[in-house]
Amino acid sequence: MNKPPLIAHVIHRLDIGGLENGLVNLINNIPDDKYQHAIICMTEATEFSKRIKKTNVKIYELHKSEGQDFSIYRKMMKVFNEIHPDIVHSRNFGTIEAQFIAFLAGVKRRVHSEHGRDVSDLDGKNIKRVYIRRLLYLFSQACIPLSKNLEDWLLYDVKIPRKKVFQLYNGVDLARFSTNKEQTYIRDLPFNWDGRIIIGTVGRLQPVKNQEFLLLALAELFDKNPELKEKLGCIVVGDGVDKEKLKATTSKKNIENCVWFAGARNDVSEILDSLDIFILPSINEGISNTILEAMASSLPVI
Repeated sequence: MNKPPLIAHVIHRLDIGGLENGLVNLINNIPDDKYQHAIICMTEATEFSKRIKKTNVKIYELHKSEGQDFSIYRKMMKVFNEIHPDIVHSRNFGTIEAQFIAFLAGVKRRVHSEHGRDVSDLDGKNIKRVYIRRLLYLFSQACIPLSKNLEDWLLYDVKIPRKKVFQLYNGVDLARFSTNKEQTYIRDLPFNWDGRIIIGTVGRLQPVKNQEFLLLALAELFDKNPELKEKLGCIVVGDGVDKEKLKATTSKKNIENCVWFAGARNDVSEILDSLDIFILPSINEGISNTILEAMASSLPVI
């Protein structure tokens, strides 16, 4: 009996994030008799990898250095030659070189997907990156943008041939995120917020997600309406490089008792069920998983 095709998923880092969460969901839900999977991390994998339920998924860490690290291509070629993938699927600009390396390694099917733009190139107009994409897409047989905006950008700015572009939206697991569940209460909430309106946001704590904007807006709201400080609570779900900076903002603005940093969570669906309003202050998104999940949970979205 023939083995199912092996997909080598190339990502920058296996850590908390919408792209990574979508990858884990795909791997956990695609039947084993259809496809096998391997994950190649340009940098490394974190504890997030434990969310993969299957035991036959190998994870390779290439430990790319900051900046230009040419040794990464030799390491990637070595992995391709070792595992002989049937399909290589790379994601976002940080992994697009994998399309050329896969071509050199003789991989027959090569796919690249665009999940969103980097904080350093929010409008996708960086000429150097445009030309790099245009060149490396020559070695890709299919390109998958996750939104119509990204599709138009690839077609008209990057000038990828239309026959290569297949726009697909992210999906939502309606078994987890649903309008039919009763409202829950977060068991480890550190404050007594009974009767308060609870707003919240979910995302990596990093500049592009812009959680500080939400905190500053909240502080301004309380300055103008002091009585709301006893009527409103805000939950920030996620972890990342901005964590201490954001906590310092709440301290400086004297809103510590109105904001809970919940950290990285496995119970996002339950937290969404506990909210009254969902807010996404992000500067840029490809297609926001958290907005889709909030909508599936019947939350008003700002």
